[in-house]
Amino acid sequence: MYRAKDYRQQAWSSLKGKWSVIVVTQLIYLLIVAACDGLSRYYIGALAVILLTGPLEVGINKISLNVVRSENVEIVTLFDGFKDYTRAVVLWITNQIFTFLWTLLFIIPGIIKSLSYSMSYFILLDNPEMSANDARKKSMEMMDGNKWRLFCLELSYIGWMLLSVLTLGILYLWVMPSMRTATAYFYQSLLPEVKIENDSDEIDLDKDIFDNDVVVDNDNVQKVDDIVWKDEEKSDDITF
Repeated sequence: MYRAKDYRQQAWSSLKGKWSVIVVTQLIYLLIVAACDGLSRYYIGALAVILLTGPLEVGINKISLNVVRSENVEIVTLFDGFKDYTRAVVLWITNQIFTFLWTLLFIIPGIIKSLSYSMSYFILLDNPEMSANDARKKSMEMMDGNKWRLFCLELSYIGWMLLSVLTLGILYLWVMPSMRTATAYFYQSLLPEVKIENDSDEIDLDKDIFDNDVVVDNDNVQKVDDIVWKDEEKSDDITF
């Protein structure tokens, strides 16, 4: 089982050579979100938060997933969430509403639910046919027994967060992409193992992510992002 340190190291390693694109993308993301939040006291600002935040969250998480899967990383990917606009908005709204309702009970239940929903954007990206509600429920299922591990991973960045404050938020442009990429690696490690027969040798895709000693023939290996979660029975019932 991988530790928080493993995810952090792999994230920093994978981001090498991509920092210029990643930092600019993070800056654009923060400026848009900050502008929406700043205007949230007004009707148009509140509407902008609802209409823009969800798609941007999908886009920023897609970039992290692309880093993990060694795919192209481009600034324009930040806006890919607008290509799947309805699901992105619905997922963001439902996650926000349910997290807020649980927080009303006490802060800790809200944090727990936030961790439960943390994989929902990745799941949404990997499953184009899945509804936003099903993605949220699948995230809850995936995080069952794993919430403490993710909490420890996020807590391990507290030192970097404090340093970001001392740099007036400048270091934040590097820390947040690293944290998000580490979370993407966490998600990747939770996916079902996919093993492909290749000349009688089995290739464990989940292992290959953290083990650079294994050489993978791309022509014979199914890409991880082709994995589609399939429920035997799909339901539109809302699950808290």
